[in-house]
Amino acid sequence: MTYFEAVILGLVQGLAEFLPISSSGHLALLQQWFGIEEDKVLLFAVLLHVGTLVSVFIVYWKDIWELIVELCLTIKDIFTGKGLRIEERPVRKLGVMIIVATIPTGIIGILFNDLFDSLYTSVLPIGIGLIITGFLLTFAEKMGSSKRGIKQMNYRNAIFIGIVQGIAICPGISRSGSTLFGSLVCNLNREFAVKYVFLISIPSILGSAVLEAPAALEAGFDMAQLGPVLVGMIVAAVSGLVAIKTMIKVVSNKKLNYFSYYVWLLGAAVVIYSFFA
Repeated sequence: MTYFEAVILGLVQGLAEFLPISSSGHLALLQQWFGIEEDKVLLFAVLLHVGTLVSVFIVYWKDIWELIVELCLTIKDIFTGKGLRIEERPVRKLGVMIIVATIPTGIIGILFNDLFDSLYTSVLPIGIGLIITGFLLTFAEKMGSSKRGIKQMNYRNAIFIGIVQGIAICPGISRSGSTLFGSLVCNLNREFAVKYVFLISIPSILGSAVLEAPAALEAGFDMAQLGPVLVGMIVAAVSGLVAIKTMIKVVSNKKLNYFSYYVWLLGAAVVIYSFFA
């Protein structure tokens, strides 16, 4: 893998992980375009996930720190017999809702991992997934404004969003787009919805990296590739930061339709290409 390929892959990973256009679909298409064998870049793919996580921590470090502090206070309350008290403490409730959403995502990812992997053997599922993402974004954009935030959110909302996030493991279906769709369908406030989407991406991305790590380590790593890998991680972190900032504005200003047009065009092109490849 060259530095140029590493930069392109890192750029696409960072942008597509948080913009609603499917990072997995774009990376799979680029790997085919560059002729990169998947088993030779498994560790690189895992490290790209780490790079994108950095951008989430930079943007939401205050929220993440509050969640960590609240976790310690929660443990203290449980051991002192005060209970969870989640309705009294919004930050604690947010942490619980992140965990609740992560559970169905993890179950789906583990149970159907082989099925999802099999879908990457052809570009056709990627094209179909991109088209589906476009419809999800269009539907989400039609949802009205709401004042429902963490205080009004319930377990059913978190479970539904977690299920949708699990389905987004399918190639071409955007994780950020599908979870945003789920959040807006649950009538959550747009500003809170986009923050929740990015916060639940932390355990999701970490889980994906953990699942991929054994195979990546088994495949080994060529130290000659260390330079391109590090550059790719840095690019993924920086582009991820730009993507998150952009997404916050896009959701607030109701501009998701632009991404719908993009994934529809790309998805249609990929589907057509699959019949001639």
